[in-house]
Amino acid sequence: MQSRSNPALTSSATQVESLGPARFDSPLRLPAESFVTPSDRVLWSSNTKDIEEFSKAGQEIPSFEAAGPRQSLFFDPQVARCGIVTCGGLCPGLNDVVRALTLALRYDYGIHNVLGFRYGYAGIPLSTPHEPILLTPEIVSNIHNAGGSVLGTSRGPQDIGAMIDGLLKRDLTTLFAIGGDGTLRGAAALADEIAKRKLPLNVIGIPKTIDNDLQWIERSFGFESAVEEARRSVSAANNEATSAFNGIGIVKLMGRYAGFIAAHTTVADNDVNFCLIPEVPFALAGEMGLLKALERRLALRHHAVIVVAEGAGQDLLPPSNTTDASGNKKLQDIGRHLCDAISSHFRAQHIAATIKYIDPSYLVRGLAANAADSEMCLKLGQHAAHAALSGRTNMLVGYWNQRFTHVPIALAVNGRKQVDEMGELWHAVLETTGQPRRLHG
Repeated sequence: MQSRSNPALTSSATQVESLGPARFDSPLRLPAESFVTPSDRVLWSSNTKDIEEFSKAGQEIPSFEAAGPRQSLFFDPQVARCGIVTCGGLCPGLNDVVRALTLALRYDYGIHNVLGFRYGYAGIPLSTPHEPILLTPEIVSNIHNAGGSVLGTSRGPQDIGAMIDGLLKRDLTTLFAIGGDGTLRGAAALADEIAKRKLPLNVIGIPKTIDNDLQWIERSFGFESAVEEARRSVSAANNEATSAFNGIGIVKLMGRYAGFIAAHTTVADNDVNFCLIPEVPFALAGEMGLLKALERRLALRHHAVIVVAEGAGQDLLPPSNTTDASGNKKLQDIGRHLCDAISSHFRAQHIAATIKYIDPSYLVRGLAANAADSEMCLKLGQHAAHAALSGRTNMLVGYWNQRFTHVPIALAVNGRKQVDEMGELWHAVLETTGQPRRLHG
């Protein structure tokens, strides 16, 4: 279960905050055994060696609180009012989560006051020109069939005090924040300030990262849809490459700091000959560099397909000093750089080669979710609703060891999950492509 940035946990780090004791009975008509109890925990590792190490040291084995409905609630559903916000870049499944939340709050708990804030955190302060939408089952009935976000989205922080004022003025008890690490850090800062003021208001995160790079989240929604669509681009690149003598297809996929999309697409497709990801540095020049390896590949088979994650090879490019509204460093275009470098190399070697470059990033981001992601979004929304009514706060709904979990936001954003160069996934990539373990100069 561990990846490169997922070290062992301590038990205290997994403890989830709560607004206070639960005093209201759940309206859910479920058998008693269907409710989650405090003793229902999900172990941090499924590896018996990890468990044995903690046992030998006499330490408590770390575990996550299991997600699910609670028999007793902190909030009275009859007076609860909720808000939903989507932030950051687009991702398949955003509308599915909004729909799942709205329907779970209405039909499970009888909550009719669910507001959808427009254009990210910018839509929460009272000064916003965009009034929130009252979300009803009728409004959300078909939104899962479309990509994008029906609520709109934006990047960048907002004044915490202005956001709290916006939530309190609208008499909200819960804010659901759907977004990536920047969104979740904002949600944590909001929850911290709410706690200082001792307000009966909780913040629940639903992790959205198409790169699948949040810690202690085994799989995030939208990821499988991204891999599925990325395969189409790889297939097109392979068709272009095999249809020309010394044809080279280059596909740039999303993955700023983690190459999960590139790696899983490579393994799923089997037509990729070189997979380049941020976690594994590579050189262009030199006898063992990419250009010579590509030259040998063309001499043998006369075609090649390269998949490169957007964050790979940034050390080969001039450093970027600009950031986006969320503070993320703007990356240089490694795909275009590869095209130019490969073209120059083969021209200098007097070797004819045809290069086709495909960048499907925005096609992938704006898709509607596939079946697997739609199912995950539904469960994430339902579990988030259960967590909110129980009074949990400053946490997100995760997925770990085949179970939905509660994860403190601070734990999820303290570092980044990445592909383990010595792990099973990268080994599968190397077996699939046949590329050297290291493309060094």
